[in-house]
Amino acid sequence: MKKIRWGIIGCGDVTEVKSGPGFQKAENSELVAVMRRNGDLAKDYAERHGVPRWYDDGDALIHDPDVNAVYIATPPNSHKEYTLKAAAAGKPVYVEKPMALNFAECQAMIAVCAAANVPLFVAFYRRALPRFLKIKDMIQSGSIGEVRYVNIICTKRPRPVNQGADLPWRVLPEISGGGIFVDIASHMLDLLDWMLTPIADVRGFAANQGGGYLAEDIVSGSFQFESGVIGSGVWSFTAFEDVDRTEIVGTHGKIVYATFDDSPVEVITENGKTAYPLPNPTHIQQPVIQTIVNELNGMGKCPSSGESAARTSHVMDRLLMDYYRASG
Repeated sequence: MKKIRWGIIGCGDVTEVKSGPGFQKAENSELVAVMRRNGDLAKDYAERHGVPRWYDDGDALIHDPDVNAVYIATPPNSHKEYTLKAAAAGKPVYVEKPMALNFAECQAMIAVCAAANVPLFVAFYRRALPRFLKIKDMIQSGSIGEVRYVNIICTKRPRPVNQGADLPWRVLPEISGGGIFVDIASHMLDLLDWMLTPIADVRGFAANQGGGYLAEDIVSGSFQFESGVIGSGVWSFTAFEDVDRTEIVGTHGKIVYATFDDSPVEVITENGKTAYPLPNPTHIQQPVIQTIVNELNGMGKCPSSGESAARTSHVMDRLLMDYYRASG
């Protein structure tokens, strides 16, 4: 077993608890370098987390001979750039979600990594969490019979946003690939791709109802999975309440769960309701990081690859296509 020595490009908020410590706590893994464009912030992160080296230049981290795998935790508009550079250096890549600005960029990343014989993983880490492994197992074991349809409802109260140049990057399509939908729905759609089958066809509508920024703030869609299961979803970010609810309905019952908190998973059948409390780990990306380390050591497979993540980007592109065509 070899030690996977990670370097992080973009040590922002997501790396503080969700991911960064996971590289240090996973077996046969260590975090040896971090990079942030602001050198003072990179140094501060390194000192607080006990990381030996820090950089303010991504190329320098990629070419550090002690780094043998790269985690890209920057906003999506630089995912492709850094992935291609890491692949050229022959180093495995783990990139944050969404995988890139759009499906075309995802395809380019996959092609370059394949040509360089470099593994490409994406941070759809919920595929490795106990609550979703349980849901997938219940579906496959027939706990709710044959799955017929899926319904997603995700609404949030409007959040105050700064205007002009101070808008958060998550609502700037040139940086994030869309609005908040892209950040949130990517996890929800990716889980269904994994727990059911890939989505074969999709139709959607998107609009901006709140006027707080130019990106979409409501999306609705319907989709059909390769298995024949039908799905629908509504994502609204200017609603009066916060709702995070997905229902997977079968011939003998349904599974109800939240994607973004660890409230109990509910299974409802004619015999009543059963709740499964399955709390998330402190470092929520650590389980999927462990699967990456294991795969790089020839033991098993990571459940989230460039190919699987690109499918989710393709679905989101289709849902947003008409909105961005109309808005130019």
